[in-house]
Amino acid sequence: MRFRRRKPRPLGLMTPPVAGPEGLVPPGRRRRGIYLLPNLFTLAALFAGFFAIVQAMNQRFEWSAIAIFAAMVLDGMDGRVARLTNTQSAFGEQFDSLSDMTSFGVAPALVMYEWILSDIGRWGWAAAFVYCAGAALRLARFNANLGVVDKRFFQGLPSPAAAALIAGFVWLAIDNKFQIKDIWLPWVAFGITVYAGLSMVSSAPFYSGKKFHIAKSVPFGVMIVAVVAIFLVSSDPPIALFTLFCCYALSGYVYWAYTWFRGEPNPARPVPPAVDTGKPG
Repeated sequence: MRFRRRKPRPLGLMTPPVAGPEGLVPPGRRRRGIYLLPNLFTLAALFAGFFAIVQAMNQRFEWSAIAIFAAMVLDGMDGRVARLTNTQSAFGEQFDSLSDMTSFGVAPALVMYEWILSDIGRWGWAAAFVYCAGAALRLARFNANLGVVDKRFFQGLPSPAAAALIAGFVWLAIDNKFQIKDIWLPWVAFGITVYAGLSMVSSAPFYSGKKFHIAKSVPFGVMIVAVVAIFLVSSDPPIALFTLFCCYALSGYVYWAYTWFRGEPNPARPVPPAVDTGKPG
């Protein structure tokens, strides 16, 4: 029995793909796209964080603080837009985490260090690093515990709120013309920075607001509260915003102490998955 030797086929000639029910390209080789709308908000938040860093390098700290607040607003919108338009994706989740690390981890630490923490030497950059590391650990833990914690609460201070605490203090001090040469001001900034960094990696339960839906009806009194809040913020934004986020940064520990006093479990701790014993019922 004789076998015929097969001639080598030229490299330029490729076998055309076999047409299938969904076209010429196999399903596994299709180009994957990304959802544009929610990722545009995330990209804008990332730009705001980068802008805050650039303005801090140019000694324009008030603009840096405002940019961080703008990043916080944009970061809160991308997730809601994705849920409203049903455009959630794994790419969006990872992109959002990287944007948060820049806008709410690196940017506030550098802004605070460039503004005043550099005046106290190694204590200053150590405090800035504690904050930056706390933000990174907070985001990593949030991604790891996604889906196993009570959605009503965050475990630890959210990084946008921690960044708002830093930016609010910078904006408040500049707007009220605090003297940077005063010996107490750098150490107050040191304490706020370390507190924000450690609070992000704590287990204190902070209200998330994820159960609040815009589409649902609310009592008329909520509109009155909203009007009063808009008036207070617009009357003096630095004082109002810094006071608001100071109260929020303390609320988690107050609620944590309340649950401990009543003997209730911490609602922000991850719930371990149920172990399947294989027994029915």
